[in-house]
Amino acid sequence: MEIANFRITSAAWLALALASCATRAPAPAPPAPVAPAPMPAPTVTRGEFAIQAVPLDVWNAIGDILVRTPQASYDSRSRMLGLYSVHYRGQPLLVVAHALPLSDTVQALTTGVTAKSPAGAPIDSDVAAELLAVLQRELPAEIERVHARAAAAAAAEASVAKAHKAAKKRKAKKK
Repeated sequence: MEIANFRITSAAWLALALASCATRAPAPAPPAPVAPAPMPAPTVTRGEFAIQAVPLDVWNAIGDILVRTPQASYDSRSRMLGLYSVHYRGQPLLVVAHALPLSDTVQALTTGVTAKSPAGAPIDSDVAAELLAVLQRELPAEIERVHARAAAAAAAEASVAKAHKAAKKRKAKKK
């Protein structure tokens, strides 16, 4: 009987030894962290606005404001496209002034002012919104200055033309 117990005990030890040598199934890997869903690209630029004015006047006024604004500089501009390629606080932006079509809500000649990424896509950044706020605040007064300069230039040109015509008339009388 002792021998039988020894064999059972030996068999138990042998089973335990084999069980400890057996490879175990790998522990399940922890779940991969869930990446946040990518933010969709903005469809509207924060801070864009409309102003009741001619697009060319708005474009000229934007240039005058950019020249005076600290931490703003423009790299290039296009009057035909109504845009300025600018750097504001180190961020490259396109500032665009474009005519808005007449509609139920737009009854007079109105210009939309917005900022875009250098690739032309809407941009949602604090820097762009801040620059647009500066433009929105300063544009009405700057457009008046643009009008005053244009009127003064037209008056000066008319005065020169009148003086030239009078001189030509005097010269014709002398002959």
